[in-house]
Amino acid sequence: MKSSLLKSASLIGAMLLATTACAQSSDTAATNQKASQSTQNTKAAGTVSKSVDSRLRQLLTQAGIKTQISSIVPSNLPNMYQVNLAGQLPLHITEDGKYVIQGELQKNPSKRVVTKTPARSTSAQAGKPVSASVKADILANMDALKNMSTKTPFFYTAVPGVIWGATLEGVPFLLSDDAQYITDGEISVIENGQFIGLDEEFEKRKNQSVFATLDESQLINYPATGSERAVIYVANDVNCPYCRRLHQQLPMLNAKGVTVKTIGYPIYEQSPEQMRGIWCQSDEDSRRKAFDKAMLQGEMTRAPASCTADHVTPNREKAAGLAVMATPAIYREDGVLYQASFESPEFLEFLGVQ
Repeated sequence: MKSSLLKSASLIGAMLLATTACAQSSDTAATNQKASQSTQNTKAAGTVSKSVDSRLRQLLTQAGIKTQISSIVPSNLPNMYQVNLAGQLPLHITEDGKYVIQGELQKNPSKRVVTKTPARSTSAQAGKPVSASVKADILANMDALKNMSTKTPFFYTAVPGVIWGATLEGVPFLLSDDAQYITDGEISVIENGQFIGLDEEFEKRKNQSVFATLDESQLINYPATGSERAVIYVANDVNCPYCRRLHQQLPMLNAKGVTVKTIGYPIYEQSPEQMRGIWCQSDEDSRRKAFDKAMLQGEMTRAPASCTADHVTPNREKAAGLAVMATPAIYREDGVLYQASFESPEFLEFLGVQ
């Protein structure tokens, strides 16, 4: 299972502080101290049937959980049970034992405005953005969390009643669909009695949903020079050294039939204005040339005096649902994130080209 991106007590603290990190990082130690003073962790209470208790214990033991299970109770996340582990963060697991979250739930300190029980999602909706009405209700119940806004992405997961969200800085979190409980865990899958990692099907669908919202006219595209065999999306920053190294490989990738679609994704402090200058160029070819100059020569093109628009931020905000933690973030068109070195032979295998 993937370890948490933030310490358990830091999540709501980070949201309350509404800090912004230019390089997608966070000082969790300082945040933890402040959060511990203002946030109390909440544990579910209640009972489960002996048959469910026994079956879940057996399944988790088979899947490799060696820590003592002290109790299993109903979770405050809908359609899940909370498995309390000795000395570790609890697990939250669906009754069928397929979906698991590790993380301690935190009670949302916001005043609850919307009290109706939302209509629960179905598995077919997993990876789709929540409806406008559900999003409005969630945000209405998150008033104390200062970096939640209408731009915050929320998606249905495979667990009805559990919503995936991300801050605009790319930090993912999970919450109950009434927004009362939040955790920084992510959903993992147990299949054939073994943990197989994060819910990749959800990730693929979610990322495809994000791609569909992007303004294609504000992507800087490098088309395949022959027959197109693959399409990738790359979240890019002009000051990222690894982004520049990847950019040097674009002619080779294009020659192998790979079309590269660049999402302007500034994370360095100086990058937003520099990238605005590039995206302010009058046409796609001019933007591509200015981007090449920045990536290959380190020379930035200023925005014309006549251009006061910001064409980078809208797609950057729409791409928050990708939860990019570092650039370059490379995705296949089917939504799969590449998680190894792009300088490895595995990269071309990942793209399905030789």
